[in-house]
Amino acid sequence: MNKLGFLAALIIIFFCGPASAAQIAPYKDSLFAYPEILKTGDNGDYVVINYNEMRDINGRDQIPERRVKQTYLSMQPKRTQKDLTVTTDAGAMKVMTVGKATGGASFIVIYLHGQGGNRQQGMNDYTFGGNFNRLKNLLNENDGLYLSPDFSDFGEKGANEISSLISYFKAQSPRAKLIVACGSMGGQLCWRLTNDTAASKNISGLILLGSLWDDEFFSSAAFKRRLPVFFGHGSRDPVFSISNQEAFYRKIRAQGSAYPVKFHRFESGNHGTPIRMTDWRLVLNWMLSIPS
Repeated sequence: MNKLGFLAALIIIFFCGPASAAQIAPYKDSLFAYPEILKTGDNGDYVVINYNEMRDINGRDQIPERRVKQTYLSMQPKRTQKDLTVTTDAGAMKVMTVGKATGGASFIVIYLHGQGGNRQQGMNDYTFGGNFNRLKNLLNENDGLYLSPDFSDFGEKGANEISSLISYFKAQSPRAKLIVACGSMGGQLCWRLTNDTAASKNISGLILLGSLWDDEFFSSAAFKRRLPVFFGHGSRDPVFSISNQEAFYRKIRAQGSAYPVKFHRFESGNHGTPIRMTDWRLVLNWMLSIPS
């Protein structure tokens, strides 16, 4: 099967469940589509994608890992991009936004960076193969809101800050589904939020990219209401073992085969590979299609 055939098959697999009223419109799909699917399992919930550094970094970037080729980019989101300081119940917070920051967003995505990062990581148009630029365009062109905040730490204080930030922006767009994407250590905040009463009820999905696991999720209200979870992980991740993350995915599935959880394994990929390679539109459309 050729690349287009693989992509078509993957789309069918992803959307064999309930249809959503609206789907995110395409944006440079042919450039950001998975290059080759090696294997699928669990009725399409488990996907192994071929990753090749020579093709997916050197062939994609003008300067490897620092600047993607221009064809992957559009700077239209700069028209709505802002660097704000907002006053929340947890105090003043710095957050970069793209899209409908003052209300009326159709959906919201918040990205939480990992250790050593800051709010600018999720707004960088040029790194990670232009994948954040694509995300910004998807939100901007579909009346959404994208948030990339700073926070104090990955513990209780940081979780309280993100919970307050979520409440702040949900109050302005109360009908919007909100999805939290966490890179690397940021996943610790993802799991903390599922045990936060105020935040949990406002979250419609979690995206874990090269991140970690937390058994306390199974006792959370978020798990009981079947919060959708997506895992993207490189098979050679030296920070968080893929065997542990896959085991956690299997543990979620063991609670019921119909639980909305997916795992994309990037074969030969490293720690940052899922941030570079995850097909945002594919994953977000799946999450938005699941009834709250």
